[in-house]
Amino acid sequence: MDAQRFEEAYDALWPAARSGNADAEELIGVMYALGLGREKDPVRAFEWYLRSAMKGHPGAQSGVGWYYEVGLGMPAPDLVRAYLWYVLSAIGGDPDAAISQEEVAKKMTPEQIAHALELVADYKVWMYPFR
Repeated sequence: MDAQRFEEAYDALWPAARSGNADAEELIGVMYALGLGREKDPVRAFEWYLRSAMKGHPGAQSGVGWYYEVGLGMPAPDLVRAYLWYVLSAIGGDPDAAISQEEVAKKMTPEQIAHALELVADYKVWMYPFR
C-alpha cells in the first residue's frame, strides 16, 4: 500500500481479510472506499469496515461511524449509529474519534444521544470488557 502498488497489496491482503484478519479487512475497506486498485464501491467499503469494526479495530469503527453519519451507500444517515461507532472507536484508542463524536453530537437530539449510549453499553460489554 505504501508503495502505491494497490493491485499487489489487494492480492496480498485478500487471503488474510477473507480469513477474518481485522487489519486486512480494514485495508480492503480503504481500498474500496478510495478506489485504490479497486473500483470505488461505498457499499463494499462499508461492509469490509464493518467486519473489521466488529472485531474492535478502532480505525474501521471510525469509518463505520462516518458512513452512518453521511449515509453514503445507505438509504439515509443514521446519527445514532454514527455516534455509537465513534464512541467505540474512541474507547479503542482512535485519537480522532472523540472529535467526530463531538461533531455528530451537535446534530443530534438529547434523546438520540441517550439511545446511542444505550447501544454503546450493549456493545462495550463484549467488545471492550476490560475498559
